[in-house]
Amino acid sequence: MKRFLATLLLIPSVAALATNTAPTFDDKAAERFTGLALACVGKQYPNKISHVLNSDADVASPRKLTPAFYGCYDWHSSVHGHWLLVRLLRTFPNASFAGAAREALRKSLTTENLKQEAAYLRGEGRVSFERPYGLAWLLQLCAELREWDDDQAREMLANLRPLEDAAIERLKTWLPKLSHPVRIGEHDQTAFGLGLMLDYARSTKTIPLPGWLRIQRESSSSRIRIVRSVTNLLEKIFCRPAWAKRI
Repeated sequence: MKRFLATLLLIPSVAALATNTAPTFDDKAAERFTGLALACVGKQYPNKISHVLNSDADVASPRKLTPAFYGCYDWHSSVHGHWLLVRLLRTFPNASFAGAAREALRKSLTTENLKQEAAYLRGEGRVSFERPYGLAWLLQLCAELREWDDDQAREMLANLRPLEDAAIERLKTWLPKLSHPVRIGEHDQTAFGLGLMLDYARSTKTIPLPGWLRIQRESSSSRIRIVRSVTNLLEKIFCRPAWAKRI
């Protein structure tokens, strides 16, 4: 009897699911997400930094250490907060939030700020800084700007070039050493970051990532067989669908 009643209670819910259409991402939703990004990209505190001190000179506030990406609690969140603003501006160029979003990007992505970001990334003891998650989001931001036919986007992309180059150098050094996937379900896991890097590589042809990910029959080295290992790992973690559609 209890099972019968439970079944009756479920029938309306199933019917509702069957009739509901997929949600659309409209101006109202875009405005809400823009508000979230605008509220944090310029908010310095609270802040969780991953910072190696080499001397007293390295004791500084997040805004001074990484003047473009100091908000949103940590570096990678600030980067993908900026990516979100760019994405929404591309998709809704005439929305009411466009002016505020453009101004926030203009303040962050300046030549001076991004030169300092590149210098910070290349600093001693920072070889693994935000690798791979944050660096992958940085490349996604660059790819988004590169695909946007807009004067401000071109200016910001040019400003980002020193940091983009530094990130690519880091990843080119790291990828050949990657002997196995990182399987932890946190930022350091490789599946999500490699997916973003693969998107960037295919769009810009700047970093030879697909070559590292391709299984090469003539080589017995496990370092060249990352895709096989990653595919196995994706059976167990949430990134499987996103990675599978890329390869």
